[in-house]
Amino acid sequence: MKLLVSYDKNLRTTAVMELTARRAKESGALVYLVKTCASDATPERISEIEKKLDFIKEYLDKQGVKSEVHVLIRGLAPGDDIVRFARDKAVDEIIFGMKKESRVGKLVFGSTVQFIILEAHCPVTTIKVT
Repeated sequence: MKLLVSYDKNLRTTAVMELTARRAKESGALVYLVKTCASDATPERISEIEKKLDFIKEYLDKQGVKSEVHVLIRGLAPGDDIVRFARDKAVDEIIFGMKKESRVGKLVFGSTVQFIILEAHCPVTTIKVT
């Protein structure tokens, strides 16, 4: 089994990390920790993202969960990038944290979430974070 966890500022919440670790342990799944970036992302920005993902990978390692870090710099919209990566890797489930947004925030971030939910070939689990 393969799980994809889409990194954003909400991923570091305990709820998302604990659910991911529990699901992966129960099923023996490999976890892909994924973050999409604009094609013009600076090396510093990419390094910063990798460090954050490595922190989460270390947490999963301590839980006995296999994981891989992937920073996607393909010039695609975030939702499309995540859906394509999930399909390419034959992912069984996508997991990500969601925070209640303002109406404007829903227009921006809601469209990405909606795209992933509607276009993913596999189940998508969202976790409400505070």
